[in-house]
Amino acid sequence: MAMELDRHRYAVIMAGGVGSRLWPLSRKGSPKQTLNLFRERTLFQLAVDRLLSLLPPDRILVVTTQAQVATLARQYPDLPAQNFIVEPMGRGTAPCIGLAALHIQQRDPDGLMAVVAADHCIRDVPAFCAVLEAAYVVADKGYLVTLGITPTFPSTGYGYIRVGEKLGEVHGAVYFRANAFIEKPDLARARAFLAAGDRVWNSGMFVWRTDRILEEISLWMPELHRALMRIQPTLGHPEHDAVLRESWASLEKQTIDYGIMEHAERVAVIPASIEWSDVGSWSAIMDLHEGDEAGNVLQGDVIPVDTVRSMVLAHSERLVAVVGLEDVIVVDTPDALLITRRDLSERVREVVERLRLKKREDLL
Repeated sequence: MAMELDRHRYAVIMAGGVGSRLWPLSRKGSPKQTLNLFRERTLFQLAVDRLLSLLPPDRILVVTTQAQVATLARQYPDLPAQNFIVEPMGRGTAPCIGLAALHIQQRDPDGLMAVVAADHCIRDVPAFCAVLEAAYVVADKGYLVTLGITPTFPSTGYGYIRVGEKLGEVHGAVYFRANAFIEKPDLARARAFLAAGDRVWNSGMFVWRTDRILEEISLWMPELHRALMRIQPTLGHPEHDAVLRESWASLEKQTIDYGIMEHAERVAVIPASIEWSDVGSWSAIMDLHEGDEAGNVLQGDVIPVDTVRSMVLAHSERLVAVVGLEDVIVVDTPDALLITRRDLSERVREVVERLRLKKREDLL
């Protein structure tokens, strides 16, 4: 039975984002998943590496934009060219996942799909693989499975899932009913969640049967389902690109959480301790590095004086000298310099929004 299940397993890597909170390094032409931010391999390469512990390359699909296909394909040439699914434009995770489900169903009507992101950091890879193995089994029972991260601090940067009654156990992993998806809280609520012990962080990683997720899309997102049904018969045919562009242009942006997970009934969550980060801000990047004796993370030609608990990344050819900084992040590139308090690093996206309003495409 296990061998039978194994041959129906697929994984989808969502890799179309830009990572605006990691500006000025992450941009349209070099989004964060393509960068070496804290190891010798890029975040995208690490995402594929993890999955290869469970799946052959031909069952790993990547959803991305046309602008990123060539870069991602160069970074992982072992992935078949036909496994790169191109979205004409970003429409959120719900349409992205629906489109990937169509491609998997065309190959295998009984396909099980894991959905992961290209820009996450997971340090405990064996634990991640064990949880994913269990999630495939639970998904085969008809559940929409989400991986919840066991909280280690009161985060205000992550959404949460309220864990309900125990539903069962597979390979040592316990799965529970997911009772509610909760938006990013303020600090007081985050502390209360941590103390209560019945919430996990929403990782944005999922596993389900393709027929089940398409069934839920038909129930809760009928407009998206109609678009997918127009696209389905064109897969592999010359008219596909035109039909896809036309269908995608008429869709509103929507996440899978809002569109499906908050409404569906058979949703299970598997809490996991896998040393996970969504690498969503410069502060998160700093957390992934080991600081020096002053708590600083320094890269490039940097001279720190009386500086503590700060990160300075010199990615230009000039010297960067800092004096008297505390809890500050500096990112220097050839054409842009970012300086932010560490606790405000989430707001870097506001800089990108202002650049967009000013039509500074050269810096985006």
